[in-house]
Amino acid sequence: MGGSVKELLAPEVRERGIEVSSAVDANALPVAEYTLAMILVANKRILPIARQYRAERAFIDQAQLGVVGNYRRRVGIVGASRIGRRVVELLRPFDLDVVLFDPTLTDDQIQALGVAPASLDQLCATCDVVSVHAPALPSTEGMLSRSLIDGMPPGATLINTSRGSIIDQDALVERVLCGDLYAVLDVTTPWVLPADHPFYEHPHVILTPHIAGSVGSEVDRMIDVEVAELRRIAAGEPLMHPVTLDSLGTAA
Repeated sequence: MGGSVKELLAPEVRERGIEVSSAVDANALPVAEYTLAMILVANKRILPIARQYRAERAFIDQAQLGVVGNYRRRVGIVGASRIGRRVVELLRPFDLDVVLFDPTLTDDQIQALGVAPASLDQLCATCDVVSVHAPALPSTEGMLSRSLIDGMPPGATLINTSRGSIIDQDALVERVLCGDLYAVLDVTTPWVLPADHPFYEHPHVILTPHIAGSVGSEVDRMIDVEVAELRRIAAGEPLMHPVTLDSLGTAA
């Protein structure tokens, strides 16, 4: 029922052709919902403005707020994973320009998802929000490098709900402390940052303790998915949510 199963599967599972089911699709939905909420909140600058309003307790002229809003802002999705694709689906009703980077897909396959392809350099350099949904693999460690982070536009927001290892965290800290970049982090390296880490108090950072995935009532969705799978097995029916063992090498 977790977001990842590959660490739980011994080689014999593949060798013996044992079928595996996972509730990973059910877990992808709340992560995508969290991401959608954070994209909209980030573009609107809701939390920094609310913090300023609480501190000043006086009317703030909208002209003083800088560029805010969700009309024709550019959103970049890094990774067409289950979650990345869900985010793309949830963004469709909004007047946002969405681009996607995924080296495993062709431009035609990306366009078939209803978004425009972009290189990682282009995406980071031109997007108001960059949201990371790539798997944590040796090939993706530090993929959001210092040069990419430094090249993000002033006022942009970086969202990470995947794994902290994908981002050069030291570079992100330095850029955020410069005062012109925002970050929404549900994951970090290490999982819990030291108590004196500047991200806890920085007004440009939203830091959450890995809650984007299923929590509370959302766990019931995963339970329902797997109970339904057990019923299919009992009835001799094929699994609805099989894990493709050959794809585990590139899975989260």
